[in-house]
Amino acid sequence: MTTTTATDIATVVWPGLTPRLLSVGPESLSDYTRSGGYQDLDDPRRLLDEVATAGLLGRGGAAFPLAVKLQTMRAAHLAGRPTVVVANGEEGEPASVKDRWLLRNRPHLVLDGVRLAARVIGADRAYVYVSDPHAAAAVHAALAEADTSPPVTVVTVYPGYIAGEESAAVRVINGGPAKPTDKPPRVFEEGVAGRPTLVSNVETLAHLPYIQRHGAEAFRAHGTQASPGTFLATVTGAGRTPVLYELPHGTPIADLLALHGVSPAEVAGLLMGGYFAGLLNATALSAGLDHETLRALGCGLGCGAIAVLTTDCPVAVAASVLDYFDRENAGQCGSCFNGTAAMAAVTGALRAGAATAEDVDRLQRWSVVLRGRGACATLDGAANIAASLLAQFPDLVQAHLHSPCEGCRSFDARRPFEIEAL
Repeated sequence: MTTTTATDIATVVWPGLTPRLLSVGPESLSDYTRSGGYQDLDDPRRLLDEVATAGLLGRGGAAFPLAVKLQTMRAAHLAGRPTVVVANGEEGEPASVKDRWLLRNRPHLVLDGVRLAARVIGADRAYVYVSDPHAAAAVHAALAEADTSPPVTVVTVYPGYIAGEESAAVRVINGGPAKPTDKPPRVFEEGVAGRPTLVSNVETLAHLPYIQRHGAEAFRAHGTQASPGTFLATVTGAGRTPVLYELPHGTPIADLLALHGVSPAEVAGLLMGGYFAGLLNATALSAGLDHETLRALGCGLGCGAIAVLTTDCPVAVAASVLDYFDRENAGQCGSCFNGTAAMAAVTGALRAGAATAEDVDRLQRWSVVLRGRGACATLDGAANIAASLLAQFPDLVQAHLHSPCEGCRSFDARRPFEIEAL
């Protein structure tokens, strides 16, 4: 097991795993090139084939295959349309720190990934989109060291949950507000300056240099068939200091928590994927941390952020997260503006012991019918929280119809499990 302290958060590499992303940082250009970075790319098409074989999934939350995005963008380039790459490092999830860590400590790894993606799709311009000023400074310093091609522009935005949505990122780069836009068009059709634009999470792009150097087979040496490779997990809660882990997909939740120093007997539940993927009860501890397993449980891995609930009441956690969505939504889609407020009101009443059975029935209905509405996935995240609370903790919900619990009285967080600015 490798443990270091880098940029104010502990980082741990899974026992027996050679780190692909986590290393002692911050790194210089000479450090990175000495380790094999910025290698020449003679055949972009071959790298695309390797990415497809590797099965690299997006690490920003949606787990969309990167090769599909690259192929679509490459086709646009070959059809004569200029293309753009945006490395999305805004990291709007308050309970996640992975993107900040990579940008602050391994900016050359991220920039190398940007370079490779740009070569594959023929992009002649690229952007790194961030909200963390320290991350922006690290990328600027790396750009001053490295001669990047295509040229890379750093765009800094005020932090916010919706600011990291891909169309919001494009809108900011185009000179607008950090708010999502209606679809269609999607950003791969019409993005920065009207060009087809690849928007990809920085962790996703940071895996490309490994695939270039070692190939798809080596990439798939860890992980599962459907969720190959390693990923970064931010673990918070349980009264312990947050830690950033690199581990293989498929690792049992209980094994990760054991490494984190949490006994299964302590666990009341889990908040998965930052605030987006929903809640799980303690029966899920044997489940693997991979997309297919968690999807079968009605949950998800999302951005890899996991908050461990011990003394925290799941009802209070759900109410605080829904309050957050109510405050942080863009305020431009009526379904989201009103829907998040309605769900927050019911869970708030549950937290206070003042909800009725009819309120719970409405919450159940809203968690189904409100999905897929609005310009972005914020309402889906809110629906995930509501639906998972009702499905995973039905007895607890019923108990809260009569009176709040001690955990509700002691838990009142505006940004639950937030990792504050480092």
